[in-house]
Amino acid sequence: MNLAELATIRSGRTARVSSWDTTGRNNDAWNIEPGERRVLADIRGPGTITHIWMTQPNHYRECLLEFTWDNADAPSIRCPLGDFFGLGHGIVNSYQSLLFSASTRNNNRFNQGCALNAYLPMPFRERAVVTLVNESGERHRQYFYVDYELGEVARNAGFLHAEFRRENPFPGWGHEIRVNTPEANIANHERLAWDNNYVILDAKGRGHYLGCNLSVTNFQGTWWGEGDDMIWVDGYKWPPDLHGTGSEDYLNQAWGMQDNAFLRNGSSIHERNTAGYQTSYVHHIENPVRFEREIRVTIEHGHGNHLANEMSSVAYWYAEQPSQVHPCPPVDARAAVRRDNVTGTWQTDPSPSRELHITDEMRAMKEGWAQRTKP
Repeated sequence: MNLAELATIRSGRTARVSSWDTTGRNNDAWNIEPGERRVLADIRGPGTITHIWMTQPNHYRECLLEFTWDNADAPSIRCPLGDFFGLGHGIVNSYQSLLFSASTRNNNRFNQGCALNAYLPMPFRERAVVTLVNESGERHRQYFYVDYELGEVARNAGFLHAEFRRENPFPGWGHEIRVNTPEANIANHERLAWDNNYVILDAKGRGHYLGCNLSVTNFQGTWWGEGDDMIWVDGYKWPPDLHGTGSEDYLNQAWGMQDNAFLRNGSSIHERNTAGYQTSYVHHIENPVRFEREIRVTIEHGHGNHLANEMSSVAYWYAEQPSQVHPCPPVDARAAVRRDNVTGTWQTDPSPSRELHITDEMRAMKEGWAQRTKP
């Protein structure tokens, strides 16, 4: 609803499912046991989920949110709890965007109490099922509201989709090379870019891409950006339909990422406040990327994909039909990478999740960097 519609009287029934204590007392949260899959809301349509509020003390990466539309065989949204609301790494922080907000007394800390809000409209025609899966080894305590409105939805209304992806670490070809040096400036184009770039979304069907959040654990410690966004619509071609100029540019900022959060873009977590953890977002509200058959949304990590930091993301899009999203990594494969406070080193798996296609130019640049930085 836009401001012009606020005064419009319409027919409909507004309702809510929540964790309120049905005994009339004040135990207004649900306890969800380790390994338990609990349905938070099961709503018969047609209707639209208009707002979700959740608060909990912990388990932002260990718990999964799943949304299933119209009796589909699989969820169309499957994300770690914090990441769906724009907070990566299991870290909480207060921030505001048009679509999501979060509020906490314990900014920039792991696993603290935090209020999470989502205002994305989520229409459905037959049924909406919202599920929380506790994949931690502890009891999870969850407060929640699911606000919705029953009534007919537009024939051309899409179903909200969201998926989480991660590469830990991203298999950069030259992580030792500093960003914005001549050795990092290799040619990354055509099928090399299609195959090597970090993939934010690769989906089939008809719909429009609404944006993403992108989380980085900055192992190298310098600037993690300079990677161009490349978005292919309805199949491969060169150049892609949308080709950008750098990570911060795609995220609607410049000269790096600043410590701010705006309505359509910004950083919900900034590495300056967390010693290396970053989550940034961009929401294409006025400029969604529409596709008829398929879409592939990618971004370089470092120029030409030379960096090997941890990368994760959540993509949001509306699709004409409910469809299955990318599998979420197991709980132990999506935990935040921690830093040893004594040695200052990151406790990460040294094996990349996949291999890049390596060119002769990459090999030459690595050798040139080794010669230039040799003691």
